[in-house]
Amino acid sequence: MNTPSTTRNTTHSSTHRFHESATAQVQGCASYIDDLPLVEGTLHAAPLMSPLANAQLIAMDLEAVLAAPGVVGTVTAQDIPGDPLLATFVHDEPIFAGPQLMHVGQVMGLVVGHSHTQARRAARLIRLQTKNDTPLLHAREAMQAGSFVLPQVTVQRGDASAALSNAPHQLQGSLEIGGQEHFYLESQIAYAIPQENGHWLIHSGTQHPGEVQHWVAHALHIPLSQVRVVCRRMGGGFGGKETQAGHLAVWAALAAHKFDRPVKLRLDRGDDILITGKRHPFSHDWQVGFDARGRVLGLDSVQLVHCGHSADLSGPVADRAIFHTDNAYFLSDLHITSHRCKTHTQSHTAFRGFGGPQGVLLIETVMGDIARHLGLDALDVRLNNLYGVGERDTTPYGMKVEDNILHPLMTQLAERCDYRARRQNISDWNAQQTVIKKGLALTPVKFGISFTATQFNQAGAVVSVYTDGSVRVNHGGTEMGQGLHTKVCGLVARVLGLPAAQVQASASDTDQVANASATAASSGTDLNGRAAENAALQVRQNIAACIAKADACSADKVRFENGQVITPVRQRSFTDAVQYAYGQRVQLWSDGFYATPKIHYDRTTLTGRPFYYFAYGAACSEVAIDTLTGEYRMLRTDILHDVGHSLHPEIDIGQIEGGFAQGLGWLTTEELVWNAKGELLTKGASTYKIPTAADMPAQLNIDLWLEANREDTVGGSKAVGEPPFMLAISVVEALRDAIGATRPGQTPIHLDTPATPERVLGAILAR
Repeated sequence: MNTPSTTRNTTHSSTHRFHESATAQVQGCASYIDDLPLVEGTLHAAPLMSPLANAQLIAMDLEAVLAAPGVVGTVTAQDIPGDPLLATFVHDEPIFAGPQLMHVGQVMGLVVGHSHTQARRAARLIRLQTKNDTPLLHAREAMQAGSFVLPQVTVQRGDASAALSNAPHQLQGSLEIGGQEHFYLESQIAYAIPQENGHWLIHSGTQHPGEVQHWVAHALHIPLSQVRVVCRRMGGGFGGKETQAGHLAVWAALAAHKFDRPVKLRLDRGDDILITGKRHPFSHDWQVGFDARGRVLGLDSVQLVHCGHSADLSGPVADRAIFHTDNAYFLSDLHITSHRCKTHTQSHTAFRGFGGPQGVLLIETVMGDIARHLGLDALDVRLNNLYGVGERDTTPYGMKVEDNILHPLMTQLAERCDYRARRQNISDWNAQQTVIKKGLALTPVKFGISFTATQFNQAGAVVSVYTDGSVRVNHGGTEMGQGLHTKVCGLVARVLGLPAAQVQASASDTDQVANASATAASSGTDLNGRAAENAALQVRQNIAACIAKADACSADKVRFENGQVITPVRQRSFTDAVQYAYGQRVQLWSDGFYATPKIHYDRTTLTGRPFYYFAYGAACSEVAIDTLTGEYRMLRTDILHDVGHSLHPEIDIGQIEGGFAQGLGWLTTEELVWNAKGELLTKGASTYKIPTAADMPAQLNIDLWLEANREDTVGGSKAVGEPPFMLAISVVEALRDAIGATRPGQTPIHLDTPATPERVLGAILAR
């Protein structure tokens, strides 16, 4: 096994504390929902899942299920006191399946028993009478059948048809992009506990407690204020717990409502994979016209989105794919048509990048094909197409790229990783070697930061200072291992002049911060960090005003530094200052709010400024492939990534590493396979291959672009959750470069993803 070596630029680090849960997690003391002590009388639920895709349910025989040991009863659609449809945006998904069974694994109801094991065993005893039909399993099949979850969307600028006709060079192609299973370590889970006076406590492993609150209230037909949702932490999310954690919470709450007892529902890995949605697979058809330098003159893109059986978040995912089809490049004349196709599979959902990677991969494929067609270095073609200034600084959706650092960032990375010399060395190698061929590619990322649904770009927080000087912050974001709580605590500590360890975060709780947005779109720190900072500033101002009055000075002369409160007259410890302010009846807690400025977006025309700013990055990857088998190795990857002024370099570099690794899995090893009946065959670690340490590059060098965000973000930072995911596209382009070395000529190298060794070998043999 190759052990990756990583060069880490942590220039302005050293004073930051560990991840706020690190010690407890290492010791096994960090509490997740499955670790909570059970309330007396708790029951356990297990799902009754459809074994068929696209079948009519005629009858459901539960006799054997109800007679099984430990079974208390079942829950079906007849037990829903509220709306039988989930409270999704499109309102097109039933809480329990029926009478139409849409996909294998769709939940038809629940078995409730005295133990998790008893409920699961009983669920296998269900007998169904059905009328089966052939399922649609691919977007191209759905397109032909006219099956869609949402209307098509078209975006255009200029005259793409004329530009294509007049271009001196033209290419066309197709690209199939596979989906991706979230494979979070903690599977989906919820624990519903009835409270007094018709109120509910829901422990949910969710990225969006507010939406879980909404969905549960909707299903139980009660006010939102009667549902409290709490989440201390999740064992991973990656978008898979943005909407789909709500299903578990609704199901558990319905069971608890029927039996008037607490109910816990935890999915095992296999059931989780069968029930929940994935990253959306995409099918692309494209045409491009370009000049002798490789500059794109016209692009026509048809994007078929594999949405699954319901809309879920497919609309905004498909929209973001459109927004990122340009990636780093100015496209003067283009036409994009997006079809949101309905298939008999799981309803695909949010996943890190949220459609952006599927758009970026398309245009990077086009750039690689253009370079090969012209016999040019692909890096030069990419540089020739970058956004510039003046007439080349506006995206197809009308937003100016005002913070453009693409050219200096890419050229700096090329110099640091010695791209030109390595390119020549690889050419010399490939000319001499017949079996092992090498490839090299440097690709950029430009990723828009904000929710495209403008109303979600808001956040709240509460900061409380106690009389012993300790501080607690509660905000609307959720912690799934990404370090959000750590960063927020650090921001509050900085405002109050305290060590970061003196500030603690409490669980995300709808009783504390109402109407909070999902922790998604890479905006968790941007939104919640600024809200918490605003709350802490108000507390500091209250204390400063009190101390200034006591010391007969102005409040602006009061400094909070190193655990001390300092005036021109005297110096107090923070604790002494707090106790004095408390004695003077000064408010020592405050709420804070933040709404992202400048953004606006017209969903009917897909125009406006949907993003507050862009995050940038670039990666250069080198690979070697065995042309006899299609097997390959990652030799080296160099990354230069823009996180603004880093709030916590160690966490940011960890996110860059993790994002790159997850992107690498999506593009190379993680293959979802359905058979003709619609059964997902890759439903566990034995058949679904997430990347391991052996799959990572033997040499991995990561540096941060040291420049503060030009927009007014908290601490001058930039989002880091999603943008690094797309750095792995450099690996696919390097593989295509190596495949190209196996044969002369200018024909494009067709390589669908995931680029498994089988597909690489197929591309080599397709001469």
